[in-house]
Amino acid sequence: MISIRELAAACGVSISTVSKALNNQKDVSEKTRERVRKKAEELGYFPNSAAKALKTSRTQNIGVLFADEAHSGLTHDFFSHVLDSFKRTIEEHDYDMTMINCSSGRARNMTYLEKARSRSFDGIIIACIDFADPQVRELLDSDIPVVMIDYLYDGRIGVCSDNVGGMRELVEYVYGMGHRKIAYIHGADSSVTKARLSSFLVTSEELGLHVPEEYVLEGAYRSTDDAYRMTMKLLDLPDPPTCILYPDDFASFGGINAIRERGMDIPADISIAGYDGIRIGRHVVPQLTTIRQDTEAIGSTAAEKLIGLIESPRTTIIQPVTIPGTLYEGSSVRDIREDAQKRT
Repeated sequence: MISIRELAAACGVSISTVSKALNNQKDVSEKTRERVRKKAEELGYFPNSAAKALKTSRTQNIGVLFADEAHSGLTHDFFSHVLDSFKRTIEEHDYDMTMINCSSGRARNMTYLEKARSRSFDGIIIACIDFADPQVRELLDSDIPVVMIDYLYDGRIGVCSDNVGGMRELVEYVYGMGHRKIAYIHGADSSVTKARLSSFLVTSEELGLHVPEEYVLEGAYRSTDDAYRMTMKLLDLPDPPTCILYPDDFASFGGINAIRERGMDIPADISIAGYDGIRIGRHVVPQLTTIRQDTEAIGSTAAEKLIGLIESPRTTIIQPVTIPGTLYEGSSVRDIREDAQKRT
């Protein structure tokens, strides 16, 4: 492998210029950066990570704390896509990603903070975890750069999907299709749930909708069993809803099973909608109406913010970042406006 000195000689520039070009510093022209990178690729030059760590006091390694209650891990559709975007973005900046285990086989389990310090992580990304856990709070209160996904904490950057705006758009769409009896099976208690539930109730009130208490039920995220049971409860009501909103797309499949078990058709007999916009929702029949969260933007934004905290802490603004989603109409919500007009 060639040295940086040899690469500089091959490019006809100084070692300092090569270093600045490879580290994307602004005081080197784009033309020079491109020429140095191209020559480095041709000659097979790779920066010495140990030397770089000594020079920058960074390891170029970012820890990922990810552990949801359902233990779905990286099979969790939404978060797996967010982390994929995050990973690709940090790799463009020459950072690596290491998962932080939530348990250890050692006699004395290390806390998250101890694990982070022992591995000298430059920063931490936290997603889909119990933020009330004292170990998580300890990490958030430390001096390690941290960015969170879908959670807000004083003094930290949180990158969140626009849960309030997304739910408002979904309710307004269902309302616009003529539905006046809309039920909501929401997720377990979390900042995401609170935002969506509040938005559901506020939007319903603004639209003049009456939402009976029995129309609002709780079921764990990604739990098809909970969605199945809650759907059965709603269908057994003397005055059942004409549309059911689910906590997420995956959970809605449990509701679909319950509805079909009753011999009912979607959307002819009852309408449904999910949340997240996972790929499989576009391949079921009927296609699921949902809010597509922009996982690409969430992941890349979280990466850019964390790198900013690591490399430019004094100029990186600590504030929440909200990423809007988009409504995917699908075909699981029926337009019942003509039926409503006939009844009146």
